[in-house]
Amino acid sequence: MFGVYVHIPFCAARCDYCDFATWTDRSELIDDYVDACVVDLERRARDGLRDATSVFFGGGTPSLVPAEHLTRILDAIPRAAGAEVTVECNPDSIDAPKLAAYVRAGVTRVSLGVQSMVPHVLRALHRTHDPANVATAVAAARDAGIATMNVDVIYGTPGESDADWRHTLDAVLALDTPHLSAYALTVEPATPLGLRVAAGDARAPDDDVQADRYRVTDATLRAAGLDWYELSNWARPGHECRHNLLTWRQGDYLAIGCAAHGHTGGRRWWNVRTPERYIERIRAGRSPEQGSEVLDDASRAEEGFTLALRTRTGAAVAERAASEVATLLDAGLVVRAGHRVVLTTAGRMLANDITARLLAAGAAAPPGPHAAPAGTR
Repeated sequence: MFGVYVHIPFCAARCDYCDFATWTDRSELIDDYVDACVVDLERRARDGLRDATSVFFGGGTPSLVPAEHLTRILDAIPRAAGAEVTVECNPDSIDAPKLAAYVRAGVTRVSLGVQSMVPHVLRALHRTHDPANVATAVAAARDAGIATMNVDVIYGTPGESDADWRHTLDAVLALDTPHLSAYALTVEPATPLGLRVAAGDARAPDDDVQADRYRVTDATLRAAGLDWYELSNWARPGHECRHNLLTWRQGDYLAIGCAAHGHTGGRRWWNVRTPERYIERIRAGRSPEQGSEVLDDASRAEEGFTLALRTRTGAAVAERAASEVATLLDAGLVVRAGHRVVLTTAGRMLANDITARLLAAGAAAPPGPHAAPAGTR
């Protein structure tokens, strides 16, 4: 498996909770930015770029740029037969002609940023779309021939009630999409929402409320035939996001665009943050890379363990952590699956704490004779 991530940093409006590398005032750079992405890819192709098994256009709002721009970038990416190609979309910025152009170019999947189906919650997040547009966007994607699609939602917004969240779940399930991602709202300090929380003008999300919402979400989605395969992701069989699975399995992926991150064999790197600097680097024939790190065996093992524990397949645990595993089993926070441990629903709500406890107990031993899974000796 080999992936390509393309970052499109342009947005029509910035959501109050967003701390991603996105800009609402740089639309005049779109043409030059797309040119830079294509040149970057063409140079890498001349150096022997592998065929991608997955491509993911993230942002920002990739669907905001003209379809011919997005497809120019996609055309520059060598792809394996049957490659998954995902485009993140805002329900307000896609229509039938744009989706038809995507499909002709090889797009197989769209991910719709919905966040809520309740108007006052959308306003609290500074989201601009009308909930009615979501059903229109889903229908248009189906009509274009896109069978696999995802809906993103967020729970725990200040002012959101239990009834509001239930309404959102019911409304997105009525769309009958085969994949749903549900995230707990995180307040980042430098965002407008973070500043309001710090000033006392908005409430921070309540951990207990978010835990209850997660429990309701998991039960509701599983009853509807969508099973969890990662802490925040549920899908029908065969509709899991292959690109995300690649990253969670520490696969290799290329970073294209400003602020994009890549990974090859334990080496991680990231590109310059702003679109202007990315364009300048590519025009000058220079690498857009800003920094990198190489993980040693121990760090790579810990990262692999952390990522695996977040998924339905769970993580293999070194023998020396057997006592901690036993404690977690007794508490009903994990279950065994062969030589691996998998988080229960209760465990998923405490995933960070459980991961820290297991890592402290030496659960993620690097390769070697001391790394036998707990219970195999």
